[in-house]
Amino acid sequence: MLVPYLETLSHIIATQLEALAPETDRDGCFPRPVIDALAKAGLLGLISSKDVGGMGLGLAEASKVVAALAQHCPSTAMIVCMHYCATAVLEQLGPLNVRREIAAGRHLSTLAFSEAESRSHFWAPASTATRTGDSILLNARKSWITSAFEADSYVWSSKPLEAGGASSLWLVDAKAAGLTLAAPFNGLGMRGNASSPVTATDVSIPAAHLLGEDGKGFDLMMGVVLPWFCSLNASCSVGTMEGSLSRAIAHVSNTRHQHLDTSLADLPTIRAYLAKARIKADMANALLQDTLAAIATGRADTMLRVLEVKPAAAEAALEVTDTAMRVCGGAAFRKEVGVERLFRDARAAHVMAPTSDVLYDFIGKAITGLPLF
Repeated sequence: MLVPYLETLSHIIATQLEALAPETDRDGCFPRPVIDALAKAGLLGLISSKDVGGMGLGLAEASKVVAALAQHCPSTAMIVCMHYCATAVLEQLGPLNVRREIAAGRHLSTLAFSEAESRSHFWAPASTATRTGDSILLNARKSWITSAFEADSYVWSSKPLEAGGASSLWLVDAKAAGLTLAAPFNGLGMRGNASSPVTATDVSIPAAHLLGEDGKGFDLMMGVVLPWFCSLNASCSVGTMEGSLSRAIAHVSNTRHQHLDTSLADLPTIRAYLAKARIKADMANALLQDTLAAIATGRADTMLRVLEVKPAAAEAALEVTDTAMRVCGGAAFRKEVGVERLFRDARAAHVMAPTSDVLYDFIGKAITGLPLF
């Protein structure tokens, strides 16, 4: 029997998300009806404290939500992933009114870290914050913001105001004057998550919207955001694999050679491909579950698991979705089968900062005793 929040999620998926996902991909449109349904059901407030009206759940539950959404629409899953990552910061350091709005489903947030100048090295922003009286002026070229101009706020990184350190974090109204959209997102995959470049030109925000201490943004990125982002990004990859496998299995089981009266699944080669893909997906999920357990218990190997889980799941998703395309043959190229959409969406995870290659370097440094930075 499903717990209540997963039962609610399953209903939204069955009644709204499954039908909307192909349209979201085809038109490259933000899945607002589903996001609104998740908000109304309290799922955007899943990790908000009960003290502000949220469900008071944690990373493990958020992982289940993201993985379930990704089986049908990775774009929607990534929007929710980034919302939870931003909320994790805001729950610790955000204004009470914003936390209450998130808990009530009236506020969607996201991260605004990646920049044109630093690329996948999101921890080293080139953007600036300058004090003018009681206000702060932000200037930046953010290369990607998921839910750009669809979210209500951004958890925004910049160079520190005055202190040492690599960065500071801010709460920025997504509708603030001076924010401009360089171009709508029109990409290969993840076409509905509005992941677009945003420029900030003298954007004025209250000085009180500093999240934490000036110059301490790096600590928040590593201590709060990285565990949430890597785990939930991996959850999206795991869900994408499950979605592609279920579709591929259904196709090969139901498609028959009329002259032989056999299905594609009767072919040993097809079964072998699917078996290998199943193992890959299960291995990625096992690492994800171990990472969540390490984070929950504060194990000594927690940071290593956090660094490992995103590239492991991302690279597995590349293989598994490729296998789904292979075993479905020419039918996989048809939109209605749903495999090629997940194949394209899976390509995003390994290039999202920190990329798989950057994380491989971090892992190598960690296991050889070198400093990460």
